[in-house]
Amino acid sequence: MTARGSPLSSAVRTACGESADVMAVSVVRVHYGRGGAKTEGVGPTHSAGPPPIDPSRKTWPETEHGLLGFENPLSTVVSRTARKLTTLTAATASLFRGDRGWILVAVSAGWFMSFGVRLVYPALVSFFRDGFGLSLSATGLLLTTLWTSYALGHVPGGLMGDRLGEGRVLTLSTVLAGGTMLGIALATAPATLFVATAGFGLATALYGPTRFTVLTDVYGDRAGSAIGLTMAAGNAGNALLPVVAVLVATATSWRVTFGALAPLFLCVALGVHWRVPARTSEATGAANGLSRATLDRLVAGVTRGSILTVVAVQVCFSFTFQGFVSFYPLLLTDVKGLAPETAASLFGLFFVGSFLVQPVAGACMDRYGTRLTLVAVLLPGLAGLLVLPLVEGTLPLVALTLVLSTVTGCTVLTQTYIADTLPPDVQGTGLGVLKAGWMLLGATSPVLVGVLGEYGYLSEAFSLFVVTVGAAFALALVRLDAV
Repeated sequence: MTARGSPLSSAVRTACGESADVMAVSVVRVHYGRGGAKTEGVGPTHSAGPPPIDPSRKTWPETEHGLLGFENPLSTVVSRTARKLTTLTAATASLFRGDRGWILVAVSAGWFMSFGVRLVYPALVSFFRDGFGLSLSATGLLLTTLWTSYALGHVPGGLMGDRLGEGRVLTLSTVLAGGTMLGIALATAPATLFVATAGFGLATALYGPTRFTVLTDVYGDRAGSAIGLTMAAGNAGNALLPVVAVLVATATSWRVTFGALAPLFLCVALGVHWRVPARTSEATGAANGLSRATLDRLVAGVTRGSILTVVAVQVCFSFTFQGFVSFYPLLLTDVKGLAPETAASLFGLFFVGSFLVQPVAGACMDRYGTRLTLVAVLLPGLAGLLVLPLVEGTLPLVALTLVLSTVTGCTVLTQTYIADTLPPDVQGTGLGVLKAGWMLLGATSPVLVGVLGEYGYLSEAFSLFVVTVGAAFALALVRLDAV
C-alpha cells in the first residue's frame, strides 16, 4: 500500500484534485488513516489504490471520478452543461404557470406584431422605391420618420401607462396600429405614406415602455427572464413577417401585405384586452404628468446605480440597430449580390438568432448580473461587424448573420436594469422619457446611412457601427458596476 505521506500518494492526490485522502471505487470509498485502509459503502471492498482490472472486460473500470479514479474533463463538462440546461428549461417553463403565464403570452403576442411589422419596412424598401419613385436618401428619411415617431411616442406611452393603466394602453396601442395598416395600404402619394408611417410609429410606441412595466410588476426578480422571452417573441415576428411580406409582395402587391396585417392586429388586441389586467401597478399620485415634482423624481431615479452608464450603452445600441436593420437587406442585394428573397431570408435569420439569444441573455442576467452578460453579448457582434466588409457568398453570410445577431441581447439587459432601478411611481414615465431620448438619437442613423449610400458608400456606412458597438463594449467593461 502506498504510504500516506509518500511522494506517489501526494502526486495522485494532486492530479485528482482531491484535498482529502479519498479515492472512490464504484460506490465504495477507501479512507486512509492511522489504522490503515478502511472501506465503507455497498459492494465488494478493495485495498487502497485503483479497482482491479477484470481481463474479461473490454473497457477499463470507472469510478465516480472517471477512468481509474481520475476525473474525465469532457464528461464533467457535458454533465454540468446538461444540468444547467435542464435547470434553465425548468425555470423558463415556470414563467408560464398560472395567470401570469397568460399575461406573458398576450404581451409577447402584441410585441410579435408591433416589432415584427416595424421591421417589414426595411424588407420592402425596394418596393417602396419602385412604387413611389423614392431615392435612397428619401428611403432613409422614411425609415427615420418611422423610428423618430416611435421614439416620440414613448413619452405619452409611459405617462398613459402610469395614469390610465398598463393593460388599457397595450390594448389601445394594438388597435391603433391595426388602423394605420389600412392607411399605409391605401396610400397613393409619398406624403400619405410618410404620414401613415408616422402614425404607425406613434401607435406602436405606446406599447414600448408599458410592456416592460407590466412584466417587472408581474414577475419581480424574474423580470429579466420574462422580458427576454417577450423580446424573443418580437424577434420571432422579425424573423417571420419580413420574409412573408416579401413573398406576398412579390406574388401580389405590397399593399396586400399591409392590408392583411390590419385584422391580425385587431385579433391580438382582443387577446391583450382579455388577459392583461387594466392595471398591474398601484395607482399613485406622485407621477402627475410631467410636473416639476415628477421631473425631480426622474432626475433622482436616473442617478441611481449605473443607470447613466446603461443609458449610454443603449444609445450606442439604438444607433447601431436602427441603421443596421434599416439597410441590411439592401446591403445584401446591392453590395453582396444576393437575390431579394435570399436577402429577406437572411434578414429573418438575423432575428432567428435574436430569438435564441435574448431569452438566454435575460436568464443569464438574472443569474450572473448585467455587466458580465453585456460584455458576453456585445463582443461577438463587434467581431462580426469588423469582418462584414470582407465576407462574400451566401453560406459565409449566413454564419456571419447569426454572429451579428448576438448584439441584440443588449436591449434586454439595459432596459430591464433601467425598469428595475427607477422609482416605482415614475417607472413607466421614466422609462418612456429615457427610451424617447435614446431612440431619437438612434433615429438619425437610417437617414445618415441612406445619404452615404446615395453617394456610393453604403458598405462604408456600416463601419460606423463598429465604432458604436465598440463604445458600448468599452462602457460595459470599464464603467459599468458589477451588477
